[in-house]
Amino acid sequence: MPKIAIIISSTRATRFADKPAAWLQGIVAQRTDAEYELVDLRDFPMPFFDEVASNAYAPTQNEVAVRWQKKVAEFDGYIFLTAEYNHAPTAVLKNALDYAYTEWNKKPAAFVGYGSVGAARAIEQLRLIAVELQMAPTRTGVHIQGADFFGAWQQGAALEDMAHLQPGVQAMLDELNWWTVALKTAREA
Repeated sequence: MPKIAIIISSTRATRFADKPAAWLQGIVAQRTDAEYELVDLRDFPMPFFDEVASNAYAPTQNEVAVRWQKKVAEFDGYIFLTAEYNHAPTAVLKNALDYAYTEWNKKPAAFVGYGSVGAARAIEQLRLIAVELQMAPTRTGVHIQGADFFGAWQQGAALEDMAHLQPGVQAMLDELNWWTVALKTAREA
């Protein structure tokens, strides 16, 4: 059974990420095509990248980063749950991406974003980063934006009640699963 990580990319004390993380966990719990695990960057407090080189070229010295690399290596695919700060992904996510390399290679990445524009600009940048890490970013992303985002963030609206988000979530998960199985099969061949 393929293993897919849902990576929470905000570590702020006041983050919104917990709501979409719980919502997404509820959705994937109903699926039988993969094993999904929530991975919170709060559990991996890495300093800003200050290694001699990428772990593709030199062993990482930071113990938390080594633990992060081992965690990343456990998975066959990833869903990045991301906010958008100043038209970009969170610094903590970019740092976490930089601390691993070979662990990401030849694995798919999907994206769920939230914010006024559903983290669309952050996700576009993450797709470019994913390609450099030799990942396969999937086409369909989920963007919790505008009234949906502000309703859930400020007015307590439940993401579970936003049925219009469901087709996109299911399409994203179907694509991610297809790529996860295909790339896992190829890696093991």
